[in-house]
Parts: sequence; C-alpha cells; structure tokens
Amino acid sequence: MYTAHPDRYADLPYRRTGRSGLKLPAISLGLWHNFGPDRPVETQRAILRRAFDLGVTHFDLANNYGPPPGAAESALGEFLKADFAAYRDELVISTKAGYLMWPGPYGEWGSRKYLLSSLDQSLARMGLDYVDIFYSHRPDPETPLEETMGALHSAVQQGKALYVGLSNYSAEQTREAARILGELGTPLLIHQPRYSMLDRRPEEEGLLDALDELQVGSIVFSPLEQGLLSSRYLDGIPEDSRAASDSPFLNSDAVTADLVDTLRALDEIAKGRGQTLAQLALAWVLRGGRVTSALVGASSAQQIEDSVAATGNLDFDAEELARIDAVIKP
Repeated sequence: MYTAHPDRYADLPYRRTGRSGLKLPAISLGLWHNFGPDRPVETQRAILRRAFDLGVTHFDLANNYGPPPGAAESALGEFLKADFAAYRDELVISTKAGYLMWPGPYGEWGSRKYLLSSLDQSLARMGLDYVDIFYSHRPDPETPLEETMGALHSAVQQGKALYVGLSNYSAEQTREAARILGELGTPLLIHQPRYSMLDRRPEEEGLLDALDELQVGSIVFSPLEQGLLSSRYLDGIPEDSRAASDSPFLNSDAVTADLVDTLRALDEIAKGRGQTLAQLALAWVLRGGRVTSALVGASSAQQIEDSVAATGNLDFDAEELARIDAVIKP
C-alpha cells in the first residue's frame, strides 16, 4: 500500500495559473511517452509515486498518449485506483482532445461531437468523474472557433472539467478563443505551447505576450527538446536514444555536428551554475515567472528527481542569459 511522503510540499515551488485560484507545481509530469504497454508497469508506478512524493501534483495527458492511443490514460486509471485514490483532491489531472483517435469524420479535430465524446472516453479510461483541465489540443481550421470553445464550456457546465485550456494555438487564435470563452462565462485558464532554449517561437511570435495581456497561465511542453537538451547527446547519438530509433519526434538527422557543439557549450554554462544541462534548460523556461510550469517526461524515477532539482536555481543574471543567447544564436 502506497503512502505519500509527509514532506511532499516542502520544496517544490507552486505558481498561480494566470489570474485563477489554481496553483501548479513548477515541474509537471507528462505521460506523453513511457506509459504504454511497451514499458514495465513497475517503472511507470515508480515514476508516478516518486513524482508525487516530490510535490509534483500535476499529471498531464491527452486522449492519444501511449502508444497506442488511450494507453496512458488507461495506465493512469489503474494507478489512480491502486495508489492515489486517497489523494485525488491533491492532484491536478489534465487531458486533451484534437488528434486522431478513431476512424471517420468525428474522430479528430475540434467539433463538439468529437471533443465531448472524447472527454467521456478519457474519463472512462481513467475511472474519473471529472478532469481538472480539459484542453483543445490543436485548432481546427474548418470548425468555427465558437463551436470548439462552446464544447469546452459545456464540459465545465456538465461537471466533467473544472478548467479549460488550449494547446498549439497561435497568439491571435488564443486571443479570440479567450474572448469567446469569457463571453460564455468559462475563462481560459492555460495554454500549452512548445517552448525551449532551442525553440523560442512563443516569444518570437508574441504568444507569451498575449498570455501576459490576457492573464492566462502557460505550461510548456518539450522544454528539453525530446532529450536533446540533456547530457545524452554531448558525444553524438547513443545507440539506445530516441534519435537513434528515428522516432517521429526526433530523428538522427537533427543531431548535427553544429548542434552537438551548441549542446557542449550550453553544458559548460550549466556546470558553472552547478546544474546539469537538462536542469539549465528547465530553469531557463521557468526564469522570470512568465511560464507557470514546465512539463517533463520521465523514463525513470531518477529523471523526475533531476527535473525537480532544477527548481533549486531559477535565477539568471544578464551575463548568463547573454552567453546562452550567444551560443544558440551566434
């Protein structure tokens, strides 16, 4: 029988999400990879237990996470029942809908039909009455935004979600979505964009500015760039790495000699701060408080420990930031 660590709230900082009453841990656990049937159940259980023991109260999913799609939600459902039933009110559980889940015209994108059907399936897989956050996972170029936002509003009205969010929406789309949701009476809580030292589009395209103006929170995915911003690629491509497997999310062509040089230079900056490269990358996205939480995956309990340790040093001086910029944008 699992009993959570009594000091789980002692160290990890929590940040208010936009202008809401919800606080999220600075590090959140994503179940995008590593929670399908191809991974040992005991490893999955150890990751979740260790995360919660360290104060990571937010588990982030989507209907299509696995693989196969749905597997991560089903796995979490089993662990919730076995280990976390007594702690449900301490957990923030989020899921999303937008990518392909079943055949036919109602199995993806942003229609009311798809979003609400998908949410019902997600709740059944996880054995939950509600999720804390329900996201539109991507904008639908053909469905009116009013319909997609109306479906999110309905999820809250039906008691199946407490808050709503967006992922992969542009700054302009986010402003319009926030306007529609505000008029419906269900404020936009959070946006989940891809953001890292190597991918700065949320800064460059004005998304972070829009979120600041709207007083909407943010939780960033791929802050470690699928593992590139870690020690694994400092000497090239390890045989057991994601890049070596030519994953659709990271292939070997991406690991160029120039990139390895960049990673080595960033690693030297990290060492000067008493951090690993991964910890530097997490601290960088969390710097200054503009980002509410950094979303990390983990293939072991040790990895989640390392990620949480990054929050011990989130401050950068101007010289450090300039050195990072000089390395990445020479």
